[in-house]
Amino acid sequence: MPILWKQISKGMRYFETLFLCLEETTKTNEKVSALIDYLSSVPDEDKMWMIGIFSGRRPKRTVSTKNLRRWAAEKADIPLWLFEDSYHIVGDLSETIALLLPPPAIEVQKSLNEWIQLILSLDKMEEDEQREMVFYAWDSLNTSSRFIFNKLITGGFRVGVSQKLMAKALAEFTHIDPSDIALKLMGEWSPLTYSFQSLIENEENEGSHSRPYPFHLAYSINEVTDLKGEPADWVAEYKWDGIRGQAIFRHGQYFLWSRGEELITDKFPEFEHLISVIPPGTVLDGEILPFKDGLILPFQHIQTRVSRKKITAAILKVNPVVFRVYDLLEWEGKDIRSKPFIERRTLLDQLFTSIDSSLPLQLSPVLPFDEFDELKILREASSENGSEGLMLKNKHSNYSAGRKKGEWWKWKIDPFTVDAILIYAQSGHGRRANLYTDFTFAVYSPEGDLLPFTKAYSGLTDKEFIEINQWIKKNTLERFGPVRKVTAELVFEIAFEGIQESKRHKSGIALRFPRMVRWRKDKVVAEANTLEDLQLLLKKSR
Repeated sequence: MPILWKQISKGMRYFETLFLCLEETTKTNEKVSALIDYLSSVPDEDKMWMIGIFSGRRPKRTVSTKNLRRWAAEKADIPLWLFEDSYHIVGDLSETIALLLPPPAIEVQKSLNEWIQLILSLDKMEEDEQREMVFYAWDSLNTSSRFIFNKLITGGFRVGVSQKLMAKALAEFTHIDPSDIALKLMGEWSPLTYSFQSLIENEENEGSHSRPYPFHLAYSINEVTDLKGEPADWVAEYKWDGIRGQAIFRHGQYFLWSRGEELITDKFPEFEHLISVIPPGTVLDGEILPFKDGLILPFQHIQTRVSRKKITAAILKVNPVVFRVYDLLEWEGKDIRSKPFIERRTLLDQLFTSIDSSLPLQLSPVLPFDEFDELKILREASSENGSEGLMLKNKHSNYSAGRKKGEWWKWKIDPFTVDAILIYAQSGHGRRANLYTDFTFAVYSPEGDLLPFTKAYSGLTDKEFIEINQWIKKNTLERFGPVRKVTAELVFEIAFEGIQESKRHKSGIALRFPRMVRWRKDKVVAEANTLEDLQLLLKKSR
């Protein structure tokens, strides 16, 4: 159903209407149409903030959530404890505030850009001034617009629009090729420093020499029989478990971007020396891996690098890394993404004939095979090589933006699994606010006690969650605020991608990407795993 934009009052209501439309429809054409209508109806400043917000470039937080909760309770004329209880039930701070506040005295028609400028100005104000300006905003917006204002002021705006969808809408609006739009949206830009013209409409801008390309992503595959064509049409590589990145060498400078579009150059200064080795006008796609003495280290080593504000010589020594390359996107200053993968790989092989093996730069090997069945053996052995499975790439595929079915596949090895006992339950957030979905699990300690070791909140069906919630209500032993201690009777199979030592956890172990895969109704608690079982898995993973 088309949006009648002329019937909508101006200001934040435009963005509110767009937001609701994108939330309520799953149809791509309706989303694109809504985005185009919005672009056609608002000034350039609002266009830029819309693009920025939906691509994760939100304004920074300028007010603490603690103050917002306190001010909202005051404005709603309710005790703080009642506000906090309401927040717990609703599960979303912005929505709780929007629902509890009294109706606005008069709706003020400020544009999206004007409201964001107000939010940014709060950063330099004293607390009393901040409170006054926030009250002014709440008094000037309807419930839906307040919700959006609250999301923006808390930095909690999480509704995204895929790059492909945004590029499609902008391409139709500007008549620029979608692939060119996708490239313009990459890199380090902000609605505060770029205009709509300089980012979208200009051929080049001052940040273009540092800009990465949109990443080509892979779909998951369950069976090798899903591959189309002949074995000769495919290339197999290991799937590395590190940080996906693009290393850019242009104009005598080096830039390193993560897949999440974060500029992480300063986190990995050892790669800067490659400027003297890699020809200018080169962009490499690969994986940053923790690497020492010829071995790939656990992922936690690279997490240490990323989390530190300053990378010292000691950190470089303890947590060294290597950039393992598997694709070439730009060569001699020319974008070669449209070339078939096998041609790009041939150029990459030629580049590495002159690369010193002592440098923190490696070429990801291609794995030879003649028949598809041989891939099963390679996959099963991949963990011995420090990888988490296989990447299968069609030799004739271009380097596209995002996922394109049938071209790149990832075939991961089966995850680690343990059987654990549910001991605590906590309600979720948003649509799950009225359900217990966040669970704490335990295994047996050497003394035979239940030792908590991980949390998980995904992997079960809605029907299973409802059934478990009914059980939790009947089997609660103690209450600690929103947390319920339950009878230790239910066993669940927990899957995870990695395991590592942790001084922060009582068990001494931390899991990577834990999730519930099965409710083991067929097992009793005595059959659950032990801490010793986890320690054996830890040794095997090293």
